[in-house]
Amino acid sequence: MNLAEIHGATSLARHGERQHPVKEPPPLSRAQMRRLAEFRFQLRKFLHFSSLAANATGIRTQQYQLLQCVWGMPEELDPTIANVAARMLLKHNSAVELVDRTIEQGLLRRCPDPTDHRRILLRMTPLGEKLLGSLAAWHLRELEETGPELIRALRRVLLTPQLNGSPEHGKAQPKRATRTTRN
Repeated sequence: MNLAEIHGATSLARHGERQHPVKEPPPLSRAQMRRLAEFRFQLRKFLHFSSLAANATGIRTQQYQLLQCVWGMPEELDPTIANVAARMLLKHNSAVELVDRTIEQGLLRRCPDPTDHRRILLRMTPLGEKLLGSLAAWHLRELEETGPELIRALRRVLLTPQLNGSPEHGKAQPKRATRTTRN
């Protein structure tokens, strides 16, 4: 699968329909690459914190993400393994294994759907709720401290003007009026 196909697949996941064929984007300038690298660094710092925080509580990062996913599932979706797999971008069998490990630790449980007995819903246990609440509070505190720099880095990537096809210029310059001559 090439990058254009990956972009099409992620577009399908985001929008529910395949977008028109995507052509290769133009190469990035050195300045754009630096801004993108800085954003990735800021994002990785937060993800590293998240991994350390989850590990400190005795669970894996994906288990924390699973708890967040189940607890924060949009109202129009039920917390089923299929929906968890879709929201976590996992294959179904990987989601089943993750759910099983998390159930073994007493953080989740499977419950029959009261309206459709063919389906199984995932529910948090009191221990899972307590652990998620603590981890989420630490994550929020970390975002309060590091979030502004993450936002600045993202803004630099997204909002840097591109003049004359050259993104090397840092700030937008006003266009000069051109003088026309009369014949």
